[in-house]
Amino acid sequence: MSGPIETIRIDQLLWRLRFMKTRGLAQKAIKRSHVRVNGRRVIRASASVRADDILTMPWGGSVIALRLIEIPQRRGPASEAQACYMLLE
Repeated sequence: MSGPIETIRIDQLLWRLRFMKTRGLAQKAIKRSHVRVNGRRVIRASASVRADDILTMPWGGSVIALRLIEIPQRRGPASEAQACYMLLE
């Protein structure tokens, strides 16, 4: 039996957390430098993210920041995805 995932690709994370409908859309947002991890622009969809990282990205006409609490094991329901991060003010 495998343990918890330690890192995940940023495109896969955005898809699993339901911020993007597809990994392709996540990759496009990343290529346009619209996503930051710990204050640094992410330019590769393959960049790794881990728990406690801070993500900043555009969302619904504004910018949101969130702390990743844990890496989601799958793309589940929205309530499961929301339990994996905390929105920051």
